[in-house]
Amino acid sequence: MQVHGRHIVSIFLESRLLRILISSNTAWYIWNFRLGFIKEALKRNAEIFVLAPQDEYADKLKVIGCNVLDIKIDNKGNNLYRDLTTFFSYYRIIKRVNPDVVFLNTIKPVIYGTMAASMLAKPIVNTITGLGTAFIKDTWLTRIVEFLYSMSLKRSTHVFFQNPDDKALFLKKRLLEPCNTSLMPGSGVNIDTFRPATNLAEKGVFILVARLLADKGVREFVEAARLVKDRFPECRFQLLGPVEVENRTAISKDELDLWVKTGVIEYLGVTDDVRPYMNKASCVVLPSYREGLPRTLLEAGAMSKPLIATDVPGCRVVVRHGINGFLCKDRNAIDLRDKIIDFLSLTDKERFEMGALARDIVVNEFSERIVVHNYFEIIDNLRSSN
Repeated sequence: MQVHGRHIVSIFLESRLLRILISSNTAWYIWNFRLGFIKEALKRNAEIFVLAPQDEYADKLKVIGCNVLDIKIDNKGNNLYRDLTTFFSYYRIIKRVNPDVVFLNTIKPVIYGTMAASMLAKPIVNTITGLGTAFIKDTWLTRIVEFLYSMSLKRSTHVFFQNPDDKALFLKKRLLEPCNTSLMPGSGVNIDTFRPATNLAEKGVFILVARLLADKGVREFVEAARLVKDRFPECRFQLLGPVEVENRTAISKDELDLWVKTGVIEYLGVTDDVRPYMNKASCVVLPSYREGLPRTLLEAGAMSKPLIATDVPGCRVVVRHGINGFLCKDRNAIDLRDKIIDFLSLTDKERFEMGALARDIVVNEFSERIVVHNYFEIIDNLRSSN
């Protein structure tokens, strides 16, 4: 991998430990999606600074040896004053920490963190984890976000994309230079932690694991559940994930309670360990409108679970129609219903083979080890260039 960037300076000093700053819009994200990289960095005696709004995962990061710093990020709104405050906070903290390299994830950290770090001549590695609501509907907000991306990404040392559709879109809109980009297989998944269940799950249990957002296709999942249960009343449909999160498309608890009351959905709550729930499901469903590269599908595939997802960026990178699952049209509960019925028509042998292929694809293409290797290849190239 060739690394380019005008802002690489001679800051890798042999006299002290490598100092890495990694930031996201939640400490939860860092814990769930960058833990493998952090553990490997700590094993190599790097000094890790995590910069994110504080939540219950901040303490977990401290326990394993990270320096955790708080920053205020308005994840839900578009308040210019608050965003400027975030930018100045990034500048002040990065200047104080003086990291050797800055890793930025999620939209606002990528935009404002990059602007601040570039002013301080720090090497910047960005990961475009997904494009968010602004790119699902083409509005005035889309234009603003595109402008901010172009202001920041062109100053990056390297930009990872999690799927080829997002990369092609950014290059088409000239939001960054093509020479400093490459693809990353999502956040990767620990294939030793996520392993196949020993028993074949019930045939008619379908689970959606995600934040309960309209953009995740939750309402389409619920409507498809109604339609399937009309013909197959023994089927069960489950939701696992936080409700009423900070997002413009969040599902309300009242709406969720109504679905549960009518019996169409089982709500399983929130968990730090999805494995017991996925083990009991026969199929994992994600009818999202757009993804970076969905961790849910990777974890499910690693556990040899057949998958049903929408034919959209991110999802179609993982799901190969008719091989490890089925792809359906987005925002289309009827087509989702049809694909669920297609799955129900499979024999036990066909379901087992589909799950085994799902595991093979994840092991060969989406292992966390690949992600960690790519990050350290960037670091090694930066160090050797100085």
